[in-house]
Amino acid sequence: MHIHILGICGTFMGGMAQLAKGLGHQVSGCDSNVYPPMSTQLEQAGIGLTEGFNPEQLHPAPDLIVVGNAMSRGNPCVEYMLDHRLPYTSGPQWLGENILRNKHVLSISGTHGKTTTSSMLAKILDSAGLEPGFLIGGVPQNFGLSARLTKSDYFVVEADEYDSAFFDKRSKFVHYFTDTLVVNNLEFDHGDIFDDLAAIQKQFHHCVRTVPSTGTVVYPVADRNVQAAIDQGCWSTQQTFGTQSADWGYRLLAEDGSRFEVSHTTTNQCSEVSWNHSGTHNVCNGVAAIIAAHQVGVSLEQACAALSDFVGVKRRMQVIYYAHGVTVYDDFAHHPTAIKTTLEGLRAKVGDSPIVAVIEPRSATMRLGIHKDTLSAAVADADQVFWYQNPRIDWDINAVADACAVPSTATADIESLLALTTNNIADKSHIVIMSNGDFEGFHLRLIERLQAG
Repeated sequence: MHIHILGICGTFMGGMAQLAKGLGHQVSGCDSNVYPPMSTQLEQAGIGLTEGFNPEQLHPAPDLIVVGNAMSRGNPCVEYMLDHRLPYTSGPQWLGENILRNKHVLSISGTHGKTTTSSMLAKILDSAGLEPGFLIGGVPQNFGLSARLTKSDYFVVEADEYDSAFFDKRSKFVHYFTDTLVVNNLEFDHGDIFDDLAAIQKQFHHCVRTVPSTGTVVYPVADRNVQAAIDQGCWSTQQTFGTQSADWGYRLLAEDGSRFEVSHTTTNQCSEVSWNHSGTHNVCNGVAAIIAAHQVGVSLEQACAALSDFVGVKRRMQVIYYAHGVTVYDDFAHHPTAIKTTLEGLRAKVGDSPIVAVIEPRSATMRLGIHKDTLSAAVADADQVFWYQNPRIDWDINAVADACAVPSTATADIESLLALTTNNIADKSHIVIMSNGDFEGFHLRLIERLQAG
Protein backbone atom coordinates (compact mmCIF):
# COMPACT_ATOMS: atom_id res chain seq x y z
CA MET A 1 0.00 0.00 0.00
CA HIS A 2 1.18 3.51 -0.84
CA ILE A 3 0.65 5.85 2.13
CA HIS A 4 1.22 9.58 1.69
CA ILE A 5 1.49 11.74 4.82
CA LEU A 6 0.55 15.41 4.92
CA GLY A 7 2.69 17.17 7.53
CA ILE A 8 5.26 14.41 7.78
CA CYS A 9 8.09 16.27 9.53
CA GLY A 10 6.48 16.64 12.95
CA THR A 11 7.84 14.28 15.58
CA PHE A 12 4.65 12.22 15.80
CA MET A 13 3.96 12.02 12.06
CA GLY A 14 7.61 11.38 11.23
CA GLY A 15 7.74 8.55 13.76
CA MET A 16 4.48 7.13 12.45
CA ALA A 17 5.88 7.24 8.91
CA GLN A 18 8.84 5.12 9.98
CA LEU A 19 6.53 2.61 11.64
CA ALA A 20 4.44 2.38 8.45
CA LYS A 21 7.62 1.79 6.46
CA GLY A 22 8.54 -0.95 8.93
CA LEU A 23 5.24 -2.69 8.16
CA GLY A 24 6.28 -2.88 4.51
CA HIS A 25 4.25 0.00 3.07
CA GLN A 26 5.47 2.42 0.45
CA VAL A 27 5.58 5.71 2.34
CA SER A 28 5.98 9.28 1.13
CA GLY A 29 5.05 12.64 2.54
CA CYS A 30 5.24 16.40 2.41
CA ASP A 31 5.61 19.36 4.73
CA SER A 32 6.28 23.08 4.62
CA ASN A 33 9.52 22.71 6.57
CA VAL A 34 11.60 19.78 5.37
CA TYR A 35 14.86 20.01 7.33
CA PRO A 36 17.06 17.91 9.67
CA PRO A 37 16.94 16.06 11.91
CA MET A 38 13.56 14.59 10.91
CA SER A 39 14.19 14.94 7.17
CA THR A 40 17.43 12.99 7.59
CA GLN A 41 15.72 10.23 9.58
CA LEU A 42 13.00 9.90 6.96
CA GLU A 43 15.36 9.89 4.00
CA GLN A 44 17.53 7.26 5.68
CA ALA A 45 14.39 5.15 6.08
CA GLY A 46 13.74 5.38 2.35
CA ILE A 47 10.75 7.70 2.66
CA GLY A 48 10.26 10.19 -0.17
CA LEU A 49 9.82 13.83 0.86
CA THR A 50 8.24 16.75 -0.96
CA GLU A 51 8.65 20.37 0.11
CA GLY A 52 5.32 22.17 0.13
CA PHE A 53 1.74 21.18 -0.63
CA ASN A 54 1.39 21.25 -4.41
CA PRO A 55 -1.43 18.78 -5.23
CA GLU A 56 0.61 17.40 -8.14
CA GLN A 57 2.28 15.13 -5.58
CA LEU A 58 -1.05 13.30 -5.30
CA HIS A 59 -0.72 12.10 -8.94
CA PRO A 60 -1.07 9.19 -9.16
CA ALA A 61 -3.34 8.99 -6.13
CA PRO A 62 -1.89 7.13 -3.14
CA ASP A 63 -3.89 4.31 -1.58
CA LEU A 64 -4.29 6.28 1.64
CA ILE A 65 -3.55 9.82 2.83
CA VAL A 66 -2.70 10.30 6.50
CA VAL A 67 -3.45 13.86 7.54
CA GLY A 68 -1.39 15.53 10.26
CA ASN A 69 -3.15 17.72 12.82
CA ALA A 70 -1.28 20.80 11.61
CA MET A 71 -3.18 20.58 8.31
CA SER A 72 -6.31 22.70 7.88
CA ARG A 73 -8.93 23.58 5.30
CA GLY A 74 -7.47 25.76 2.59
CA ASN A 75 -4.30 23.67 2.31
CA PRO A 76 -3.99 22.78 -1.41
CA CYS A 77 -3.43 19.06 -0.75
CA VAL A 78 -6.31 18.91 1.71
CA GLU A 79 -8.67 20.61 -0.76
CA TYR A 80 -7.60 18.31 -3.60
CA MET A 81 -8.00 15.25 -1.36
CA LEU A 82 -11.55 16.24 -0.43
CA ASP A 83 -12.58 17.36 -3.91
CA HIS A 84 -11.42 14.06 -5.44
CA ARG A 85 -12.72 11.86 -2.60
CA LEU A 86 -9.33 10.31 -1.92
CA PRO A 87 -9.24 7.96 1.09
CA TYR A 88 -7.83 9.60 4.21
CA THR A 89 -7.44 9.16 7.96
CA SER A 90 -5.70 10.82 10.89
CA GLY A 91 -2.30 9.79 12.24
CA PRO A 92 -3.58 8.60 15.64
CA GLN A 93 -6.37 6.55 14.05
CA TRP A 94 -3.95 4.90 11.61
CA LEU A 95 -1.53 4.11 14.44
CA GLY A 96 -4.27 2.63 16.62
CA GLU A 97 -5.86 0.48 13.97
CA ASN A 98 -2.70 -0.76 12.25
CA ILE A 99 -0.18 -1.19 15.07
CA LEU A 100 -1.65 -0.79 18.55
CA ARG A 101 -4.87 -2.81 18.33
CA ASN A 102 -3.13 -6.15 18.85
CA LYS A 103 -0.46 -5.00 21.33
CA HIS A 104 -0.40 -4.44 25.07
CA VAL A 105 -0.28 -0.66 24.87
CA LEU A 106 1.32 1.41 27.61
CA SER A 107 0.24 5.02 27.09
CA ILE A 108 1.94 7.92 28.86
CA SER A 109 -0.21 11.03 29.19
CA GLY A 110 -0.25 14.27 31.19
CA THR A 111 0.59 17.94 30.76
CA HIS A 112 4.25 17.47 31.66
CA GLY A 113 6.80 14.68 31.41
CA LYS A 114 5.21 12.53 28.69
CA THR A 115 8.32 12.27 26.55
CA THR A 116 10.65 11.63 29.48
CA THR A 117 8.39 9.06 31.15
CA SER A 118 7.78 7.25 27.85
CA SER A 119 11.53 7.08 27.30
CA MET A 120 12.10 5.79 30.84
CA LEU A 121 9.44 3.11 30.40
CA ALA A 122 10.85 1.98 27.05
CA LYS A 123 14.29 1.72 28.67
CA ILE A 124 12.94 -0.35 31.58
CA LEU A 125 11.03 -2.76 29.34
CA ASP A 126 13.99 -3.11 26.99
CA SER A 127 16.36 -3.83 29.88
CA ALA A 128 13.91 -6.53 31.05
CA GLY A 129 14.18 -8.24 27.66
CA LEU A 130 10.69 -7.30 26.44
CA GLU A 131 11.97 -5.38 23.36
CA PRO A 132 9.03 -2.96 23.20
CA GLY A 133 8.04 -1.00 20.16
CA PHE A 134 7.57 2.69 20.82
CA LEU A 135 6.54 6.04 19.42
CA ILE A 136 7.82 8.96 21.49
CA GLY A 137 7.66 12.70 20.90
CA GLY A 138 11.40 13.10 21.33
CA VAL A 139 14.60 11.08 20.97
CA PRO A 140 15.48 8.84 23.95
CA GLN A 141 19.26 8.85 24.09
CA ASN A 142 19.29 5.20 25.18
CA PHE A 143 17.89 4.32 21.74
CA GLY A 144 18.82 7.20 19.43
CA LEU A 145 15.48 7.17 17.59
CA SER A 146 11.93 8.27 18.34
CA ALA A 147 10.04 5.29 16.90
CA ARG A 148 10.68 1.57 16.74
CA LEU A 149 8.64 -1.37 15.47
CA THR A 150 9.37 -4.79 16.97
CA LYS A 151 7.69 -8.19 17.17
CA SER A 152 7.12 -7.67 20.88
CA ASP A 153 3.63 -7.79 22.38
CA TYR A 154 4.36 -4.47 24.10
CA PHE A 155 4.24 -0.94 22.74
CA VAL A 156 4.98 2.33 24.56
CA VAL A 157 3.29 5.42 23.15
CA GLU A 158 3.44 9.04 24.20
CA ALA A 159 -0.27 9.80 24.50
CA ASP A 160 -1.00 13.41 23.65
CA GLU A 161 -4.26 15.22 24.45
CA TYR A 162 -3.95 17.47 21.41
CA ASP A 163 -6.59 16.95 18.70
CA SER A 164 -6.19 14.31 16.00
CA ALA A 165 -6.95 16.20 12.76
CA PHE A 166 -9.05 19.02 11.34
CA PHE A 167 -11.87 16.50 10.84
CA ASP A 168 -11.41 14.72 14.19
CA LYS A 169 -11.28 16.98 17.23
CA ARG A 170 -10.94 14.12 19.69
CA SER A 171 -7.65 13.91 21.54
CA LYS A 172 -5.06 11.62 19.99
CA PHE A 173 -4.98 9.24 22.95
CA VAL A 174 -8.57 8.00 22.53
CA HIS A 175 -7.40 6.06 19.45
CA TYR A 176 -4.71 4.00 21.16
CA PHE A 177 -6.41 0.87 22.61
CA THR A 178 -4.61 1.52 25.88
CA ASP A 179 -4.10 -1.26 28.45
CA THR A 180 -1.87 0.62 30.90
CA LEU A 181 -2.51 4.35 31.14
CA VAL A 182 -0.24 6.75 33.03
CA VAL A 183 -1.63 10.21 33.78
CA ASN A 184 1.41 12.06 35.10
CA ASN A 185 -0.28 15.36 35.96
CA LEU A 186 -2.92 17.70 34.60
CA GLU A 187 -2.91 21.48 34.11
CA PHE A 188 -4.40 23.93 31.67
CA ASP A 189 -2.49 23.98 28.39
CA HIS A 190 -3.17 24.05 24.63
CA GLY A 191 -5.25 27.21 24.94
CA ASP A 192 -5.54 27.26 21.15
CA ILE A 193 -7.95 24.30 21.21
CA PHE A 194 -9.23 24.00 24.81
CA ASP A 195 -11.39 26.64 26.48
CA ASP A 196 -10.54 25.70 30.06
CA LEU A 197 -9.21 22.99 32.37
CA ALA A 198 -12.60 21.25 32.49
CA ALA A 199 -12.47 20.73 28.72
CA ILE A 200 -9.09 19.02 29.06
CA GLN A 201 -10.28 16.89 31.97
CA LYS A 202 -13.20 15.73 29.84
CA GLN A 203 -10.79 14.47 27.18
CA PHE A 204 -8.73 12.65 29.80
CA HIS A 205 -11.94 11.11 31.09
CA HIS A 206 -12.69 9.92 27.54
CA CYS A 207 -9.25 8.29 27.47
CA VAL A 208 -9.84 6.62 30.85
CA ARG A 209 -13.12 5.25 29.46
CA THR A 210 -11.19 3.40 26.72
CA VAL A 211 -9.04 1.41 29.18
CA PRO A 212 -10.50 -2.10 29.66
CA SER A 213 -11.50 -3.51 33.03
CA THR A 214 -8.40 -5.71 32.86
CA GLY A 215 -6.23 -2.61 32.38
CA THR A 216 -4.64 -0.19 34.83
CA VAL A 217 -4.66 3.58 35.31
CA VAL A 218 -1.60 5.02 37.08
CA TYR A 219 -1.65 8.51 38.56
CA PRO A 220 -0.30 10.70 41.42
CA VAL A 221 -2.53 10.50 44.48
CA ALA A 222 -2.17 14.20 45.36
CA ASP A 223 -3.05 15.71 41.98
CA ARG A 224 -6.58 17.07 42.36
CA ASN A 225 -6.93 17.86 38.66
CA VAL A 226 -6.18 14.26 37.72
CA GLN A 227 -8.44 12.93 40.47
CA ALA A 228 -11.32 15.03 39.15
CA ALA A 229 -10.95 13.35 35.75
CA ILE A 230 -10.75 9.89 37.35
CA ASP A 231 -13.82 10.62 39.48
CA GLN A 232 -15.90 11.07 36.34
CA GLY A 233 -15.69 7.30 36.00
CA CYS A 234 -13.00 4.63 35.96
CA TRP A 235 -13.64 0.93 35.31
CA SER A 236 -10.03 -0.26 35.51
CA THR A 237 -7.56 -1.05 38.29
CA GLN A 238 -6.12 2.12 39.79
CA GLN A 239 -2.53 2.44 40.99
CA THR A 240 -1.55 5.64 42.77
CA PHE A 241 1.82 7.02 43.78
CA GLY A 242 3.04 9.71 46.13
CA THR A 243 5.02 10.39 49.27
CA GLN A 244 2.27 8.96 51.49
CA SER A 245 -1.17 7.27 51.42
CA ALA A 246 -0.60 5.74 47.99
CA ASP A 247 -0.19 2.28 46.45
CA TRP A 248 3.40 3.18 45.61
CA GLY A 249 5.57 5.50 47.65
CA TYR A 250 8.81 7.33 46.99
CA ARG A 251 11.34 8.99 49.26
CA LEU A 252 14.21 11.26 48.28
CA LEU A 253 17.59 9.98 49.42
CA ALA A 254 19.32 13.05 47.97
CA GLU A 255 17.80 16.52 48.05
CA ASP A 256 18.30 17.04 44.32
CA GLY A 257 16.50 13.80 43.39
CA SER A 258 19.63 12.05 42.14
CA ARG A 259 18.91 9.19 44.56
CA PHE A 260 15.47 8.02 45.66
CA GLU A 261 13.72 4.97 47.04
CA VAL A 262 10.53 3.44 45.63
CA SER A 263 8.31 1.19 47.72
CA HIS A 264 5.29 -0.98 46.90
CA THR A 265 2.73 -0.91 49.71
CA THR A 266 1.08 -4.24 48.83
CA THR A 267 4.27 -6.33 48.80
CA ASN A 268 6.39 -4.22 51.19
CA GLN A 269 9.16 -4.31 48.60
CA CYS A 270 11.44 -1.35 48.05
CA SER A 271 14.37 -0.54 45.82
CA GLU A 272 16.60 2.42 45.00
CA VAL A 273 17.38 4.49 41.93
CA SER A 274 20.69 6.34 41.63
CA TRP A 275 21.04 8.36 38.43
CA ASN A 276 22.40 11.57 36.90
CA HIS A 277 19.06 13.38 36.79
CA SER A 278 17.62 15.95 39.17
CA GLY A 279 14.31 17.34 40.30
CA THR A 280 11.24 15.90 42.01
CA HIS A 281 9.43 16.04 38.67
CA ASN A 282 11.90 13.52 37.24
CA VAL A 283 11.53 11.35 40.34
CA CYS A 284 7.76 11.27 39.74
CA ASN A 285 8.31 10.47 36.06
CA GLY A 286 10.53 7.57 37.08
CA VAL A 287 8.08 6.23 39.66
CA ALA A 288 5.25 6.31 37.10
CA ALA A 289 7.40 4.38 34.61
CA ILE A 290 8.29 1.79 37.28
CA ILE A 291 4.61 1.22 38.13
CA ALA A 292 3.66 0.91 34.44
CA ALA A 293 6.44 -1.64 33.89
CA HIS A 294 5.26 -3.59 36.94
CA GLN A 295 1.90 -4.12 35.20
CA VAL A 296 3.62 -6.27 32.56
CA GLY A 297 5.74 -8.29 34.97
CA VAL A 298 8.89 -6.23 35.47
CA SER A 299 10.02 -6.41 39.08
CA LEU A 300 10.66 -3.30 41.15
CA GLU A 301 14.32 -4.23 41.49
CA GLN A 302 14.71 -4.73 37.71
CA ALA A 303 12.99 -1.42 36.97
CA CYS A 304 15.09 0.58 39.42
CA ALA A 305 18.30 -0.93 38.06
CA ALA A 306 17.27 0.01 34.52
CA LEU A 307 16.40 3.57 35.52
CA SER A 308 19.79 3.97 37.13
CA ASP A 309 21.22 3.58 33.61
CA PHE A 310 18.73 5.95 31.97
CA VAL A 311 20.68 8.49 29.92
CA GLY A 312 17.91 10.97 29.16
CA VAL A 313 16.09 12.54 26.23
CA LYS A 314 17.36 15.01 23.69
CA ARG A 315 16.18 18.54 24.48
CA ARG A 316 15.21 17.64 28.05
CA MET A 317 17.98 19.28 30.08
CA GLN A 318 20.41 17.88 27.53
CA VAL A 319 23.96 19.10 28.05
CA ILE A 320 25.02 20.53 24.69
CA TYR A 321 28.22 22.28 25.79
CA TYR A 322 30.68 22.02 28.64
CA ALA A 323 34.06 23.74 28.87
CA HIS A 324 36.01 25.80 31.39
CA GLY A 325 33.42 25.17 34.07
CA VAL A 326 30.48 26.48 31.97
CA THR A 327 27.57 24.14 31.17
CA VAL A 328 24.87 24.83 28.56
CA TYR A 329 21.61 22.87 28.57
CA ASP A 330 18.90 22.54 25.91
CA ASP A 331 15.45 22.18 27.47
CA PHE A 332 12.03 21.89 25.84
CA ALA A 333 10.14 23.76 28.65
CA HIS A 334 6.75 24.62 27.14
CA HIS A 335 4.80 25.71 30.24
CA PRO A 336 5.47 27.75 33.42
CA THR A 337 5.28 24.62 35.59
CA ALA A 338 7.88 22.89 33.41
CA ILE A 339 10.16 25.93 33.67
CA LYS A 340 9.69 26.08 37.44
CA THR A 341 10.34 22.40 38.19
CA THR A 342 13.33 22.25 35.84
CA LEU A 343 15.01 25.25 37.47
CA GLU A 344 14.17 23.97 40.96
CA GLY A 345 15.79 20.63 40.15
CA LEU A 346 18.89 22.29 38.72
CA ARG A 347 19.21 24.57 41.75
CA ALA A 348 19.05 21.58 44.10
CA LYS A 349 21.77 19.93 42.03
CA VAL A 350 24.24 22.81 41.57
CA GLY A 351 23.82 24.64 44.87
CA ASP A 352 25.03 28.25 44.75
CA SER A 353 26.48 28.09 41.23
CA PRO A 354 25.04 30.77 38.90
CA ILE A 355 22.03 29.76 36.80
CA VAL A 356 21.15 31.80 33.71
CA ALA A 357 17.81 31.02 32.07
CA VAL A 358 17.27 32.06 28.43
CA ILE A 359 13.61 31.62 27.57
CA GLU A 360 11.54 31.81 24.40
CA PRO A 361 7.79 31.46 25.15
CA ARG A 362 7.08 29.63 21.90
CA SER A 363 4.26 27.11 22.39
CA ALA A 364 0.83 28.02 21.03
CA THR A 365 -0.48 28.61 24.53
CA MET A 366 2.52 30.74 25.46
CA ARG A 367 2.20 32.83 22.29
CA LEU A 368 -1.42 33.52 23.14
CA GLY A 369 -0.24 35.03 26.44
CA ILE A 370 -2.39 32.67 28.51
CA HIS A 371 0.46 31.90 30.93
CA LYS A 372 2.03 35.35 31.04
CA ASP A 373 0.82 36.06 34.58
CA THR A 374 2.58 32.98 36.01
CA LEU A 375 5.84 33.13 34.04
CA SER A 376 7.61 35.57 36.36
CA ALA A 377 7.21 33.38 39.44
CA ALA A 378 8.40 30.30 37.52
CA VAL A 379 12.02 31.55 37.28
CA ALA A 380 12.67 32.26 40.96
CA ASP A 381 15.50 29.71 41.15
CA ALA A 382 17.55 31.38 38.41
CA ASP A 383 20.10 34.12 39.11
CA GLN A 384 19.56 35.87 35.79
CA VAL A 385 16.80 35.52 33.18
CA PHE A 386 16.70 36.67 29.56
CA TRP A 387 13.41 36.57 27.65
CA TYR A 388 13.14 36.51 23.86
CA GLN A 389 10.10 38.13 22.28
CA ASN A 390 9.90 36.35 18.94
CA PRO A 391 7.89 38.01 16.13
CA ARG A 392 4.85 35.78 16.77
CA ILE A 393 4.39 37.01 20.34
CA ASP A 394 1.97 39.95 20.22
CA TRP A 395 1.95 40.73 23.95
CA ASP A 396 4.58 42.70 25.85
CA ILE A 397 7.08 40.34 27.39
CA ASN A 398 8.80 43.27 29.12
CA ALA A 399 6.01 43.22 31.72
CA VAL A 400 6.98 39.62 32.59
CA ALA A 401 10.64 40.62 32.91
CA ASP A 402 9.76 43.60 35.12
CA ALA A 403 7.70 41.38 37.45
CA CYS A 404 10.51 38.88 38.07
CA ALA A 405 12.03 38.75 41.55
CA VAL A 406 15.44 38.00 40.00
CA PRO A 407 17.36 40.17 37.48
CA SER A 408 15.50 39.85 34.20
CA THR A 409 15.69 41.44 30.76
CA ALA A 410 13.59 41.05 27.60
CA THR A 411 14.66 41.63 24.02
CA ALA A 412 13.25 41.10 20.54
CA ASP A 413 16.67 40.84 18.92
CA ILE A 414 18.65 37.58 18.77
CA GLU A 415 22.00 39.35 18.52
CA SER A 416 21.21 41.35 21.66
CA LEU A 417 20.16 38.15 23.39
CA LEU A 418 23.47 36.51 22.49
CA ALA A 419 25.40 39.48 23.82
CA LEU A 420 23.37 39.61 27.05
CA THR A 421 23.92 35.91 27.64
CA THR A 422 27.65 35.81 26.95
CA ASN A 423 28.26 38.95 29.02
CA ASN A 424 26.58 37.35 32.04
CA ILE A 425 28.49 34.07 32.12
CA ALA A 426 30.64 33.62 35.20
CA ASP A 427 32.74 30.77 36.57
CA LYS A 428 30.72 27.55 36.99
CA SER A 429 27.67 29.07 35.26
CA HIS A 430 24.78 26.88 34.15
CA ILE A 431 23.03 28.28 31.07
CA VAL A 432 19.56 26.80 30.46
CA ILE A 433 18.07 27.52 27.03
CA MET A 434 14.31 26.97 27.18
CA SER A 435 12.24 26.73 24.00
CA ASN A 436 10.13 24.11 22.26
CA GLY A 437 11.35 25.30 18.85
CA ASP A 438 14.60 26.01 17.04
CA PHE A 439 14.98 29.45 18.73
CA GLU A 440 16.33 30.91 15.47
CA GLY A 441 19.52 28.90 15.88
CA PHE A 442 20.35 30.51 19.23
CA HIS A 443 21.77 27.29 20.73
CA LEU A 444 24.41 26.80 18.06
CA ARG A 445 25.27 30.47 17.85
CA LEU A 446 25.84 30.66 21.60
CA ILE A 447 28.09 27.61 21.55
CA GLU A 448 30.10 29.08 18.66
CA ARG A 449 30.69 32.28 20.65
CA LEU A 450 31.71 30.34 23.73
CA GLN A 451 34.13 28.23 21.71
CA ALA A 452 35.60 31.35 20.13
CA GLY A 453 36.32 32.66 23.61
